[in-house]
Amino acid sequence: MATTSDLKVGSIVRHNGELCMVSEKQHTMPGKGGAFYQVKMKSITTGRSYETRYRSGENVDIARVVYSELQYIYEEGENLVLMNTENFEQIYVPKVLIGDAVVYLKEGMMVKLGFEDDTPVIAEPPTFVELVITYSEPGVKGDTATNTLKPATLETGATVNVPLFVNEGDKIKVDTRTGAYVERVKE
Repeated sequence: MATTSDLKVGSIVRHNGELCMVSEKQHTMPGKGGAFYQVKMKSITTGRSYETRYRSGENVDIARVVYSELQYIYEEGENLVLMNTENFEQIYVPKVLIGDAVVYLKEGMMVKLGFEDDTPVIAEPPTFVELVITYSEPGVKGDTATNTLKPATLETGATVNVPLFVNEGDKIKVDTRTGAYVERVKE
């Protein structure tokens, strides 16, 4: 069993029977009373946020999560099929583990998957992906006085707002955490 001093941002702990990822940790030593840790965490399965106060030195249940890189092959129903590139073992992972970023996944991309006792508990797609624009309205000349954006459909079917100078057929970089356009990729 670990103590509160072992907690770090990004640690996965078991809180009220749920696996939660620590997003903030603050150590406080008031003038009166004992020191404590104020911890903010988010449930991996439900997305619910918790704010908990632990006494300094209190025991916490830190989950042993082992990460590995797997290759995304295809989508099957509510699951994604990922393959271990070393032994070619295929694993079915629920889409909800990846969340909204699932629309930016393309076949062949590597996904970071965390396991606890051979059960996938957390999945992280690449932070930035490069995708080709399959449809976009042409920009109107003279509309460049402000930072105007237009919708563009990507090869995966996702829609992203892009600047007017980006055209159909261009390859762009997208941030999978926010779904925002980052830059146009030069080939």
